[in-house]
Amino acid sequence: MPDAAPTPGVYVLELGGQDDRFARREAESACSAVEPLGTGLATARGVTDRVRGLAFTQRAAELVGRTAPRIEDAVTLLDAAALDSVGQRPTGSRAPPDDREGSVRVRARDVRGLTDIDTKRAERELGQVLVDRGFEVDLEDPDHELRALFAAPPGHDDDDDGTVTIGIDDERDVEVVEHDGAVDTDGLEGLGGDTAPGVCALGWLTAESRRDFGDRQPTDKPFFQPGSMDPLLARALANIAGARPGRTLLDPMCGTGGLLAEGALVGADVVGVDAQWKMVRGASENLEHYLGDSTDADGDESAGGLSGAAESPGEAAVCRGDARRLPIAGEDGEGPIDAVVFDAPYGRQSWASDELSAVVGDALAEARRVARRAVVVGDRPWTEAAETAGWTVTDRFDRRVHGSLVRHILVLTADPDAAPDTG
Repeated sequence: MPDAAPTPGVYVLELGGQDDRFARREAESACSAVEPLGTGLATARGVTDRVRGLAFTQRAAELVGRTAPRIEDAVTLLDAAALDSVGQRPTGSRAPPDDREGSVRVRARDVRGLTDIDTKRAERELGQVLVDRGFEVDLEDPDHELRALFAAPPGHDDDDDGTVTIGIDDERDVEVVEHDGAVDTDGLEGLGGDTAPGVCALGWLTAESRRDFGDRQPTDKPFFQPGSMDPLLARALANIAGARPGRTLLDPMCGTGGLLAEGALVGADVVGVDAQWKMVRGASENLEHYLGDSTDADGDESAGGLSGAAESPGEAAVCRGDARRLPIAGEDGEGPIDAVVFDAPYGRQSWASDELSAVVGDALAEARRVARRAVVVGDRPWTEAAETAGWTVTDRFDRRVHGSLVRHILVLTADPDAAPDTG
């Protein structure tokens, strides 16, 4: 059953990883109108409860306001917001309602350590504003948490720390600036048209993502094979593909089932296909372990034991088959599959170049037959093969794994003019 529409309002998102454009792309699967705000920060005009299942968005907070990244300006902003009485707030104010009750605490962050803000001082001074307004402070288990996020301007993604992003431009990004440079903030709420080296965003914590990926590291799974994908990246790819309750996700080269597990843990029903019986059995074993309920290659139901980011995991099925001739009905994307996601074979010595290209090209064509959305990963960008198969490439991300190994990610759609899928 589809979930509710995004909760309206303006929110600040705290992004993880080192590639903000990739994090924003994943956030669009759970939020609407996602825009860059600062390095490691974005804004959204609405959020859904699927924020809890995002890999590269750690928190969402209802925006109080934003100002220059100085403690005194943040205090002034909060003081003005707190002093607005019910019925007397200025038009467009993001102030929290005066009837907010219960205890509070303030948590300040120097996002990625780029602003040199004294976070302890920021917490003390912002906390005093709330105490002056009659709030009780509870540092252990508060009813409300105010996030004070101090960040450099957009563009300080650290390309040397495991991530590179090339290919299709994101026109929302601003030009990279030096840390002590200035960015024009004309029109930003609370900044008055001044220039400042970044931003401070204040917001009431609304949702946190579930950070349980360490429990599913590849080497800790019941069935492991070298080259298995990290669960953090697998979750992000499943989200970008559209995994959620009420959707069906297909991995036609499922391997150990990492993408399937992450898709199911956010509530999607998942189907895995692999050419090797060893992988079919191994993927079934992993899904049984992590989902609590999976169907193995023989159709038997099994019990396992780990809850996921959704209220309950989706259903899972794995079978032996050929990604080039899928045992699934459908034509021009009309069928039981909502999206396809797969990690294409890498160019090992056992694969001749022409043979590998033929396999991936045929798999992309079959994916286009059964679905209208897809995400494909490989050790090279399969752009030409994807376009030949009838896909439109809407995004490309290149993520360094280690040394010279880079995972090339293509986001594909059969509907190039479609809006981001957040509903």
